[in-house]
Amino acid sequence: MRVLVTGGAGFIGSHVANALHARGDDVFAFDDLSRGVEANLDAGVPLFRGDVCDRGAVDRAFAEARPDTCVHLAAQVDVRKSVLDPAGDAAINVLGTINVLEAARTADAGVVLSSTGGAIYGECQEAATEESPRRPIAPYGAAKLAAEEYLATWNRLYGGGHVSLRYANVYGPRQDASGEAGVVAIFLDRLAKDSSLQIFGDGEQTRDFVYVGDVASATLSAINAPAGAYNVGTGRETSVLELARLCIEVTGIESALEFEAPRDGELKRSFLDPNRAAEVLGFEAQTSLRDGLVATWSWLANR
Repeated sequence: MRVLVTGGAGFIGSHVANALHARGDDVFAFDDLSRGVEANLDAGVPLFRGDVCDRGAVDRAFAEARPDTCVHLAAQVDVRKSVLDPAGDAAINVLGTINVLEAARTADAGVVLSSTGGAIYGECQEAATEESPRRPIAPYGAAKLAAEEYLATWNRLYGGGHVSLRYANVYGPRQDASGEAGVVAIFLDRLAKDSSLQIFGDGEQTRDFVYVGDVASATLSAINAPAGAYNVGTGRETSVLELARLCIEVTGIESALEFEAPRDGELKRSFLDPNRAAEVLGFEAQTSLRDGLVATWSWLANR
């Protein structure tokens, strides 16, 4: 296949692009390199530099790559930034998605959208299914939900088969230690610097941590899958306090836990039910949290 990966030099995008390249697909990355790094890409994966908010740049990338499918990972991912600049967040996550959808329509290509689970579903009393109420509490989640609705509308309007993947909390090698979404990267980075681990609130808030290699596998499985939305997670919740202690255990570095005031709007519980992805995509997360942390720490320690 010929596949264009937007955000292809970024954290998740580079893992997806390299996995596609490894299985023999013709892969092309599109990235503005505001956060992505070209060195993340395997040799043989060409990079088109451009911004998804620039319709002309998106059209040119599609014209040159001639993709069968576009995996759309270019996004604004910082929840706090979305609160401070909701219009800027929507420009990238909504209007940028529309640019990709229109370019894909012209090219007769499918789209696999990277969406989000926790930010869309909001507070979870149990593992969220794809039919659970969507109650985003930040502009980031609202924008991602809007992008999903545009995909669904394009499917109805033009007869497409576009897919939305609702990722849980993704972690692994190449994740930036800055930003709200990278708590694993933040903890491991602070341990590498012999700093204390900051925990906001009591640390009992839970998340569904899914390894980036598993996310890449799910994303590849979603290409040519039936249209719709699929949760990509482990179905298991881990508290931030448990995560901190596991990071200390894996690294062998002792660190104090520094408790800070809770942050406004932070979810208490967030985890996903991945059964639909298992049934339709054949996806099941293979990497335990411990093994994923070991791999992430090894990458961080040796880069």
